Amino acid sequence: MKGLYLVTDRGLCGDRSLEDVILQSVRGGARYVQIREKDESTGNFIKEALRIKEILEPFTVPLIINDRVDVALAVKAQGVHVGQDDMPYKMARSLMGPGAIIGLSVETWGDVEEAEEFDCDYIGVSPVFETPTKTDTKGAWGLDGLTRIRAFSRHPLVAIGGLNVSNAADVVKTGADCVAVVSAVCSAPDPEATSRELVGIIADARERMNDSVD
Repeated sequence: MKGLYLVTDRGLCGDRSLEDVILQSVRGGARYVQIREKDESTGNFIKEALRIKEILEPFTVPLIINDRVDVALAVKAQGVHVGQDDMPYKMARSLMGPGAIIGLSVETWGDVEEAEEFDCDYIGVSPVFETPTKTDTKGAWGLDGLTRIRAFSRHPLVAIGGLNVSNAADVVKTGADCVAVVSAVCSAPDPEATSRELVGIIADARERMNDSVD
């Protein structure tokens, strides 16, 4: 897993539809899209997920459903993301199957250690910085926390929480594989342009890291 990872928040999209923001973001180069709907009914969530899956297919961008394994199964999504208070990882893997993308949030060092036992596709380091879109966490990791996790974990890291064009490069330099954003794209005046800018920042930071190793 590499690149820009969009996590949605319809409340931050203003007068634009969520589908339009997602389309603009993948046109700008987002490589993963996670649909997060905490307050939507199951029926409406399924309808929305099916519409978004259709949008993503021409771009070969996988649809990842936050929390709701039932919705992911219903729409045949490519993956699901679970938090520490959601369905246990092993149960989600059993239901989704070995080919599904499954991400797991880590909010404490104990979570990081436990994740080493799992065959998850990535761990979501949450939050890197304090953010109003994620208020139910146990404190921010910061760049030092990301660096520590990278040195310990065998899994790809998806960093999320307060990330934007001003700090994406710093996050990549810690060893994070994906930069996940919410408000940076959902609230952007031009989601496509912002996504493209973030993709460029991520690629440039990774190239600089590779050059320094060489």
